[in-house]
Amino acid sequence: MLLDLTPDGLLATTRSVRKRLDLTRPVEREVLEECLRLAQQAPTASYAQNWHFVVVTDPQRRAALGELWRSAAVLYLERRGAAAATDERIVRLSDSVRYLADHIHQVPVHVIPCVEGRTDHAPVAVQASRWGSIIPAAWSFMLAARARGLGTVWTTFHLRHEREAAELLGIPFETVMQAALIPVAYTIGTDFKPAARHPLDTMVHWDQW
Repeated sequence: MLLDLTPDGLLATTRSVRKRLDLTRPVEREVLEECLRLAQQAPTASYAQNWHFVVVTDPQRRAALGELWRSAAVLYLERRGAAAATDERIVRLSDSVRYLADHIHQVPVHVIPCVEGRTDHAPVAVQASRWGSIIPAAWSFMLAARARGLGTVWTTFHLRHEREAAELLGIPFETVMQAALIPVAYTIGTDFKPAARHPLDTMVHWDQW
């Protein structure tokens, strides 16, 4: 069932959800397929669809991915420790990341967007073109998920162990890059609000920087 959201409301309230993921409620395959069909309609930087989604629901594979993810999250939290003492925003973010690290294996679905063709050490133009296909598709998936009462968050911690994740999931590492690991679950409540952001004129530059 779709939530009662306008297009603007959907865009303004699709948040990074960690602590409000419902770890006990299964996500139906048909709902995921609806989101993935919409993701297929995203603009692409290539004339052919050169991207894929690996949807992981198997508990053992999620547990193994969770271990890879958690090991990198611990390093992130250690680095953030000193800054967290003086910045309340970092305190909240770190607490949210720590919660997800403790429960990542319990999130019912892990979605890994992938794109064909590695760009390791390639020029920026090549990298931008390649990521310009999978990232719009992944964001469309996340918007479609929000519209159906699902929560998501774009994470990249597991990419520190991308080769191990590829071996676990049968992804051909030499020819396919993983872009993220997106935890997916129904949310506890659906009343998400727009986030606080800096004034527009602090990040928009007209005609020149």
